[in-house]
Amino acid sequence: MQTEVFSELFPLMSTATPQTLEWLLNVAIEHEYPSGRAVVMEDAWGNAVYFVVSGWVKVRRTVGEDSLALAIFGKGDFFGEMAILDESPRSTDVIALSSVNLLSVSRERFIQILFKDPQLHHRMLQLMVRRLRQINLRLQMRSSPPAVKLAHTLVTLGESYGQESNCGKEIFNIPFKDLAEVTEIGVDETTKIMEKLHEKGWIKIDSAKNIIYLVNFKQLMNLAGKV
Repeated sequence: MQTEVFSELFPLMSTATPQTLEWLLNVAIEHEYPSGRAVVMEDAWGNAVYFVVSGWVKVRRTVGEDSLALAIFGKGDFFGEMAILDESPRSTDVIALSSVNLLSVSRERFIQILFKDPQLHHRMLQLMVRRLRQINLRLQMRSSPPAVKLAHTLVTLGESYGQESNCGKEIFNIPFKDLAEVTEIGVDETTKIMEKLHEKGWIKIDSAKNIIYLVNFKQLMNLAGKV
C-alpha cells in the first residue's frame, strides 16, 4: 500500500508526516480473516493497534458462553488504541463479520511513533474523544423509542463507513442480532423495524450481496434526530 492511499483510507493518518506513514507501513503486518473468525482474542488485547483495510468487524463482550456485540467497525477505522495504553485484563474479543483485511502495528512500535509524531498523537486523541462523545450520545438515547435508536445506529454506520451507490449508501448486511445488541434493543424489535423501514422504501436489503442500502438517508436522519 502506498503512503498516499494509507493516508486517504484512514482519517487517523490524515495529519501524519510522510516519514511516519512510510515507517508505519514498513512495520505493519497484514492479516486476512474469513467471516466468523476471531480477529483478536481477549487475552491478546494490548498487543497491537489494528487498522481495517477492508471488511467489517464487531467488538464482542464474552461472559461464559454468552456474548454481546458492543461496537461495529468498518473500512478506514481502527481499534486497540486504548488497550495499548491500559494493560488491565480484557473481557472482549473482535470477530470478523465479513471477510476482513487488517494491518496491525505492535504496541511498542505504535507508542514509539506517537512520541515521534505529535500531529499523529493529537489526531488519535481527537478521534478517541469523538468515540467517547458517541458513547455518551448512546447513553442519552437509552430512553428513546426503539425505531429512533435503530435509525441512529444505521445513520452512524452510513456516515462512518457507507459507500455511495445508485441505491443510496451501502453498508454491510449486519446480522439483526448484532444490530440489536449495539442499539440496545430486542432482536424482535429490530426485525420489525427493519421490515417497516423496508416497506417504506427507506432501506433495501440485498441478501445475495450481503448489503443494506440506506435508500432514503435524509428520512433516516430525521427519524434519528440528526437533522
